[in-house]
Amino acid sequence: MTSTGTVRAIHIAPAAGVAMVALSEADGIAGVGLAGDRYALGTGHWSADPRVDREVTLIEDEQVDQLRTAHGVDLRDGELRRNLTTVGIDLNALVGKRFRIGTMLLEGTRLCEPCVYLQGLVGKPVLAPLVHHGGLRARILESGHIALDDVIVVVD
Repeated sequence: MTSTGTVRAIHIAPAAGVAMVALSEADGIAGVGLAGDRYALGTGHWSADPRVDREVTLIEDEQVDQLRTAHGVDLRDGELRRNLTTVGIDLNALVGKRFRIGTMLLEGTRLCEPCVYLQGLVGKPVLAPLVHHGGLRARILESGHIALDDVIVVVD
C-alpha cells in the first residue's frame, strides 16, 4: 500500500442501527460529519459520547477482502458501517496525519476499533479479526465535497 489511495464506496445512515445507504458523492461539514449521516445528525448509537471523533469513519477494502479470504466472513458493501471504503492506502498510518479527499481536508484521530455493538449489528464474527484493522476515525477540518474514485492524498 502507498500514501495515496482512492475512495471505492461512500455510505451514510440517518439513524443508529439502520441500514447504510450507498452514495456516489457526499458533502462533509467541518466539525460535524457527512451530511445526512447519523453522527452529523446526532442520532448515532455513540453520539452522546464526546470522547471519540465520529465525523467520518474509513475502512480499507483490503481488510474487507481479508475478512472474506482468511476468516470466511463475507460482507456486503457498507455492512461494516464505515462511511468510506478505500483502496490502496494504509489507514492506520494516517492517525495524527492530515489528508485530503476531494475538496475536504481531514485529520486521522484514532483507529476505528470494532466493538460488540458492531458485531451484533453485522451478525457475523468480525470483532476479533478487525482488532487494529477496523479502519480509521477522522475529523473534518475543512468542509468539502467527495465522490467515488476521489484520490486520497496525505498532506502531512
